[in-house]
Amino acid sequence: MIAFVARRLALVVPVLFGLSLLLFVWLRLLPGDPARALLGERATQEGIDRVNHLYGFDRSLPEQFLLFLERLARGDLGSSIRTGQSVVGSFFERFPATVELAVAGLGLAIVVGIPLGYFAARRKGGPLDHLSVGASLLGVVVPVFFLAYLLKYVFAIRLGWLPTAGRQDVRLDATHPTGLYVLDGVLTGEWDAAWDALLHLILPAMALGAIPLAIIVRITRASVLEVMNEDFVRTARAKGLTRAVIRRRHVMRNALLPVSTTIGLQAGALLAGAVLTETVFALNGVGEFLFTAVNHLDYPVLQGFVLFIAVIYAVVNLLVDVSYAVIDPRARQR
Repeated sequence: MIAFVARRLALVVPVLFGLSLLLFVWLRLLPGDPARALLGERATQEGIDRVNHLYGFDRSLPEQFLLFLERLARGDLGSSIRTGQSVVGSFFERFPATVELAVAGLGLAIVVGIPLGYFAARRKGGPLDHLSVGASLLGVVVPVFFLAYLLKYVFAIRLGWLPTAGRQDVRLDATHPTGLYVLDGVLTGEWDAAWDALLHLILPAMALGAIPLAIIVRITRASVLEVMNEDFVRTARAKGLTRAVIRRRHVMRNALLPVSTTIGLQAGALLAGAVLTETVFALNGVGEFLFTAVNHLDYPVLQGFVLFIAVIYAVVNLLVDVSYAVIDPRARQR
């Protein structure tokens, strides 16, 4: 297993270097001038030159890229052009909000999606199967922002059951050692703060988890149907094994392989920052900050945040590969 993980880790470095180069070139090809975007329409040429010199934009592209790699090797991704804050500090200040939202959304999708897909496959052609297929199609086609506003209007505004926005009631004097508000409340014993943070998380998690839930249901259903028709399952039935043993050892174990890949890809996408969901519910996470950086051509933030996201994807893919190796030991030899 250690050699298997080492082989996967060895592929990460060239991938990240290639991504850094492509990202650097792509950002410089974008229309617009970051100095002018910062200073506004009335910017003077003197002010633009001063900003370009301050951030090294007046140097040649190879020099800028080497300077970027040098800073990257030191763990320094520069400072935001717009706010002046450290890119690393800005990322880790906002990342807990995105992690909390992504974990809640993906957790909801997994807890509901896998059992629903499994039972839909077992009752193929029945009412539950038709309902799950129809609901999954609806979950994929409904835009996230529309679902977010709909949930917010119904459950927060009309019914008043849940908060409309934010991560926690500002009137609470809560302690946040990790930045994960629900976990912080549990760790510090501030149960009212944990409960309030959980209530604030329900609607964003439902909106963000809708598409992963729909995808997981469909993938699980298709995978279970395929495995149930395999020869080894029929052989297990012929041997007289109980249904519970067949489902646990043969059907679900093999059906989870494509499902684990799907979950990994969805996890990476959610952790990259749910821009629309974070904006609608004012969560101030990575996605919202990245969206603002794009509008202001904030090169250091864009470079740093995208690289962080790439590392997250690499870690998630590694975890998916490890889960493959755990579920199916034959994957370790590939």
